[in-house]
Amino acid sequence: MTLFDSPDFDGHEAVHAFADEATGLRCIIAVHSTSRGPAAGGCRMWPFPTSADALQDALRLSRAMSYKNAMADLDLGGGKAVIIGDSRTQKSPALFEAFGRAVEAVGGAYWTAEDVGVSPADLMHARRHTRFVAGLEGHAAASGDPSPVTAEGVFRGISLCVRRALDRDLSGVTVAIQGVGHVGAYLAQKLSAAGARLVITDVNREVLAQVAAQTGAMIVAPDEIFDVEADVFAPCALGGAISAETLPRLRPRIIAGGANNQLADPIIGQTLFDLGLLYAPDYVINGGGIINVAGEIRALDAGQAFDPAWVEGKLSRLMITLEEVLDRSIAERRPTHEVAGEMARERIARGRSALAAQ
Repeated sequence: MTLFDSPDFDGHEAVHAFADEATGLRCIIAVHSTSRGPAAGGCRMWPFPTSADALQDALRLSRAMSYKNAMADLDLGGGKAVIIGDSRTQKSPALFEAFGRAVEAVGGAYWTAEDVGVSPADLMHARRHTRFVAGLEGHAAASGDPSPVTAEGVFRGISLCVRRALDRDLSGVTVAIQGVGHVGAYLAQKLSAAGARLVITDVNREVLAQVAAQTGAMIVAPDEIFDVEADVFAPCALGGAISAETLPRLRPRIIAGGANNQLADPIIGQTLFDLGLLYAPDYVINGGGIINVAGEIRALDAGQAFDPAWVEGKLSRLMITLEEVLDRSIAERRPTHEVAGEMARERIARGRSALAAQ
């Protein structure tokens, strides 16, 4: 199968593959859309079984970033980078310097930031070779790690969904969190502070124990998280958590989390709707991190200091957008992922029209 025949190719503007023999870098940078502005999205490092798997992930994630940035009302398009490799054993400063050169070669069409397996410290090495890196620290425009802001948006979104579906606040609500890495750990702390009961899992046992000690959460094995009696299921790991195999095992009324591409197949969204479950579309609820990154890009381009108030305004507006998606889903009797997708495509199309008119 060629790139253009892939079911995940969605009119992407560009897909770049880079290899550096000296450092072992193998990466793909996918640019889905620049109609609203330069593409922006994190860099993920993962030991993909094949290069085809890496390409699939880059295509899906970059499209999701176009939708996410549009729904967050940002002047950014969608892009994503994936580095093929094990972040626990194959990282090196030289590898990320090579990645920085790859980002620079894209010519400003793509801004990168951290994602799974990549930290702001890693991207400091990339920053030596390109200015198109955000989510860093140590300068006036710096926004720092975007994970806490992603978690704050997911926390607010879960609170909103619980009020709508259960008519209560978070106190005493049971939330099952799949993945307590960067975003999941911050989310667990916020939910615990609000009085929620937590059940958590992760493949990293050390991190899992640490979060449990901080929040009083109950730990279960990774596969057992789908069988937990909970009010909310919060996927915060890799994509595809909600599938034809896992859906029959889920008991929560609400699905709302920080992971990208949570639905293994779009048809699952229709099934969720038919079952009366409330699904908060991932690229709406988890937009806090890219809003934070956008604040840094905005400040860098203007030569100004980072403005937390601008980020807060966008985050508050995002919750209004999420409520609009949920309202339209009820009024139009359509799944939330369909409503959100339509809204995102309309916003991207408006950006494309405005660009063509210039």
